This record gives sequence, C-alpha cells and structure tokens, in this order.
Amino acid sequence: MSRLHNVISKKELKKRMFYENDSRLTLSFYKYFTIIKLQEYRDLIYKFFYKYNFLGRVYIAEEGINAQISIPKQYYLFLKRFLARLDVQLKNLHINKALNYEKSFWFLSVKIKKKIVQDGIIEPFFHPQHVGIYIKAKMVNFMLHDNQTIFIDMRNSYEYAIGHFKNAIEIKSLTFREQLRNVIKLMHYAKNKNIVMYCTGGIRCEKATAWMLFNGFKNVYHIQGGILGYVHDAKKNGLPILFEGKNFVFDHRMSEKVSDKIISFCKQCNQPADTYINCQYNLCHLLFIQCHQCSIYFKKCCSLLCREKYIS
Repeated sequence: MSRLHNVISKKELKKRMFYENDSRLTLSFYKYFTIIKLQEYRDLIYKFFYKYNFLGRVYIAEEGINAQISIPKQYYLFLKRFLARLDVQLKNLHINKALNYEKSFWFLSVKIKKKIVQDGIIEPFFHPQHVGIYIKAKMVNFMLHDNQTIFIDMRNSYEYAIGHFKNAIEIKSLTFREQLRNVIKLMHYAKNKNIVMYCTGGIRCEKATAWMLFNGFKNVYHIQGGILGYVHDAKKNGLPILFEGKNFVFDHRMSEKVSDKIISFCKQCNQPADTYINCQYNLCHLLFIQCHQCSIYFKKCCSLLCREKYIS
C-alpha cells in the first residue's frame, strides 16, 4: 500500500521538483456536493495521486472537494477517469488549466477540512448548491459593457491589486469570510441589479452567489471557471480578453500574466510593477510588490531595515 502522508522534507521535495524534466500541467477543480465517508474518500485520492506523482493541495469536507494540483501531462485523462469513478458527482467535472506551464507545487497534501473554503457562515438553512447563473466569456464581455451590471471581485485585496476587470468593485479584505460579511453591507443598494461575481477559479464566487441569493439578492451571476475559465474560453472562441493585469495564484508561481497592462506599483519607488515578493528577511516575510531595480537594491526585502538584517 502507498504511504498516506509525506515522509520527505518539503525542502528536498522542492529541490526534486526543480530538477524534474517531466512536462506538467497545473490544474484546479472543485465541486460542492455532500461527502459522507471523508476518510475513505481522502485515502483513495491520496493513494491514486501518490502513485502517479501528482503534487499539490486537496481539501475534502462534507460540503465537497477543492484541489489545486500539478500532474505529469500524460496522466490528464487518467485523472478525469479516476474522478468519474470516484463519485458520479465528479463525472464531467470542469477542470481549470493554468495559463502557463511553469512548475507550481512540489509536495502532495490531501486534507480533511470542516469546509473546502473558509466562509464563516453558520446559518443552518444556507445551501452552497443554490448558486447564481453561470456565464462564459461572450456573456462576460457583453455584461462588462452594460453600465447597469455590477462586477464584484471576490478575491483578497492583494490579488485584486495586480489584476482585475475594469471597474470591478473590490470588497476590501484579507480573508474570504471578511468579504462575505462586507459584500452584503456594501451592496445593499443593489438587490435588484445584475451582479456578476468572479474569483480565480470559481470556488469562492460560486459560494458568494449562493450567499447573495440567501440574503435576498435577485439577479446574481458568476463566471464559470473564474478568471482561468474566462481566459481559456475567450481564447478558444477568438474573443477579446478584457481582464487587465495578472492573475494571482497560490503556488510557487504567485501570478500568471493575462494582459500586458500593469495596473499596480512598486512598494518602494511607486513605479509600475506587478511582481510579488516575500521579504527575504525570515522574521518579516511580508508579501509585497517590487520592481526589478528595487529587488536588486533592497535584496528582495521590503525595507532598508529588513535588508540590513537579512544581509547581516
């Protein structure tokens, strides 16, 4: 039987990932549906993923599954067949492919959680399956040109900073649970307006549409597959891509380029920049935007103080 947890250090696994020559795909998928036998579900997934050298994060909860993974390219159809056999709910599952082929994850983690995305919702009659209307790239572009439609970005503020749809409303927050609290208060005036919600791959905005409907909003839509789904669908159908900037991702890459437009600024010199850095001084490790010149001068640190401590 395969081991059901990592026994090699993450440092060693990261080193192996960079030396690996396999062509890989970075994928993400999720599904809200009821899972009863969580441990059995988790172990089946871990054993299959471990066997085929799948890397990344998978969260399983009673409300469903959420995964961001990196797999050898040749096993893509194996993955789809496995998921379809695992549960009928996962047959014909929408799987997002990353916008680039850079290496992303270097370890495998399959965990049982209370929820697949932390939302802070405790209302007993809330159902995450009662969601808004899916829309794809053609309708997204149409609605972006409709001044009666409101676009709401359901990502964290640092994600919004480097890329978003023009005029999309930022619900300022550091966590998704904060956003869900705030969006109802901030958008109270728009209960009868058309509202389009979006996020990176769809999992947050899908739950957000269910939350909006639960709170009395009438006309709520969300982009199928999130930003990733939108970009792929627009390219497939020869449509203009109206997302501006980069798409933030929660793996080694940190972001994916969507358009050439830079909409954010370097923390130190305030010049246009869209590259995120974690401060190299380990006791700080602040996530911030830094241009190439400042990354050289500051040694990828967020301040002169951290630079001095880092090089000392």
